Amino acid sequence: MSKGLYVWEVPVRVTHWVNAISIFVLTITGLYIGDPYLQAKSEYDFIMGQMRFFHFICAYFLIAGMLFRIYWWFVGNKYAKIDQFIPMSSERWNNLIGTALFYGFMKKDLPHSPGHTGLAGLTYFFIFILLIVEIITGFALYSQSHAPNNTALYIAGGWLLNSFDAMTIRFVHHILMWCFMLFVLIHVYISVHNQFIEKNELVWSIFTGYKKMDEHPHH
Repeated sequence: MSKGLYVWEVPVRVTHWVNAISIFVLTITGLYIGDPYLQAKSEYDFIMGQMRFFHFICAYFLIAGMLFRIYWWFVGNKYAKIDQFIPMSSERWNNLIGTALFYGFMKKDLPHSPGHTGLAGLTYFFIFILLIVEIITGFALYSQSHAPNNTALYIAGGWLLNSFDAMTIRFVHHILMWCFMLFVLIHVYISVHNQFIEKNELVWSIFTGYKKMDEHPHH
């Protein structure tokens, strides 16, 4: 028998979609900034400027969403806490190993987990770190078009230019974008896959907050 379990609180769902939409727009605009794929029809079309504007705006939305999510690691419910992302107990380590074995086709059943599985949580934490690197490299590139004495931009990422040339920073920024695109594809696939395997409304839960969980799971 299954019941509705309130797993994802409103702040978790909101930051998820803010970050998801921001990453989508950042990817579309970033691809254009790196290799313009639209032709201006008149001298008044300022496509690059518009793309850069939306790129920067969404970058700030992403930063805000990430900062709030860090805050929610410490004040949210047990499914939102930091220990769901970094295994700090034998239970979470066992879940991490069991999930890895399942996706490695070495275990028949997917470990039961109302919130994130151990593998998913650690993956999201790793992606979170990569997003921080993406943001820092982005600010480093952004700082090139501003006065060198802009303290805020220097602290946010401009200091990288003291150790790396702009082409290297741009390469890392670009490669990470493709890593996020690959992650999104895998993330969507696994979410849909798990919904059918566990029949737990995983996909819909990021809209409603509720998952259907067995009271006496067999996994």
